Amino acid sequence: EDPSLERHFKGHRDAVTSVDFSPNKKQLASGSMDSYLMIWSMKPQMRAYRFVGHKDAVLCVHFSPSGQMVASGSRDKTVRLWLTNAKGESIVFKAHTATVRSVHFSHDGQSLVTASDDKTVKVWTVHRQKFLFSLSQHINWVRCARFSPDGRLIVSASDDKTVKLWDKTSRECIHSFCEHGGFVNHVDFHPSGNCIAAGSTDSTVKLWDVRMNRLLQHYQGNSVVNSLSFHPSGNYLVTASNDSTLKILDLLEGRLLYTLHGHQGPATCVAFSRDGGFFASGGSDEQMMVWKTNFDATDYGDVVKPQKYGSSVDETHGTGVEMDCGIHHKKTKTQDSGRTHEQQEEETSLANTLEHIMGQLDVLTQTVSILEQRLTLTEDKLKECLENQQKIIQNKT
Repeated sequence: EDPSLERHFKGHRDAVTSVDFSPNKKQLASGSMDSYLMIWSMKPQMRAYRFVGHKDAVLCVHFSPSGQMVASGSRDKTVRLWLTNAKGESIVFKAHTATVRSVHFSHDGQSLVTASDDKTVKVWTVHRQKFLFSLSQHINWVRCARFSPDGRLIVSASDDKTVKLWDKTSRECIHSFCEHGGFVNHVDFHPSGNCIAAGSTDSTVKLWDVRMNRLLQHYQGNSVVNSLSFHPSGNYLVTASNDSTLKILDLLEGRLLYTLHGHQGPATCVAFSRDGGFFASGGSDEQMMVWKTNFDATDYGDVVKPQKYGSSVDETHGTGVEMDCGIHHKKTKTQDSGRTHEQQEEETSLANTLEHIMGQLDVLTQTVSILEQRLTLTEDKLKECLENQQKIIQNKT
């Protein structure tokens, strides 16, 4: 069976930025540019809860392994830990000096990793929200950071076009993957912990083996990849793209399996449920959609027959060598998308222009930061001068 759209939720007042299923699959959390976190019940006719607290866009959400808490990060520079009850209680802490783009609990629920436009990745204790350490070798905004399944590694993705792998114990960067030609929007660990996948503004998804630090698979699409999620079996990957589509990649065969159409406008986020039976997507159309996976749950090792879902299969291909992290694949021929060379060139040109604009915005952000520092210094000097003047007047009198 093809993946099927089961439900759609509408309640946000702006683009949905992040989605995550609770471990028991009874709830779905979402963040939005409207500054709200929402918790939706998977039971029909049940009301959703809107959690108010952030002062600006909520860009990331993640359920704790116990399902008792949801972490959220915002453009207001804070992280909040919410209790998933009707009261909407939360603990807030100033996590970064700029927008927080990513929050992720470790698999034991004891630690939280956050990523920010201040170019750092930070690790915190969940119990006391105590800052532990910072990872700061990126030279541009950090879009995403994730713990490995065993908690020993951290992977981060940045606008500096790199994916960095960190050792949590030594706090050192043990490798930088530099193959992407654009900003890296999202990264995650394969369930085995032996490889990672990343999606980028260069319209590609790349998979690397983190033990040998080599590229294993490469998928070339036609649009910016905003988000991705591994199926728990490790054999499939779902992506969300600016062309409004979700794509399911078969990592066993190294090819595109499905292209799903549903969102009006960019698909901004996507996530599998913990058991892989469902996946949820969010978009700039303010909607969330829940899809039933419909893979054969009894034997994830078998390759699902490639079938088209929707109107098209976009250009994609897999390359690389056989690997033993739960994925084995063969080289496949590129599937023709029917798009003209001129259209692809136009889209590449647009992507380059947007990248240039983002670069200029980063320069402006840095300039504003410098000016703020100078203003602070100027204020301090004025205060000092006034104090000196007052002392002089007092001495004269």
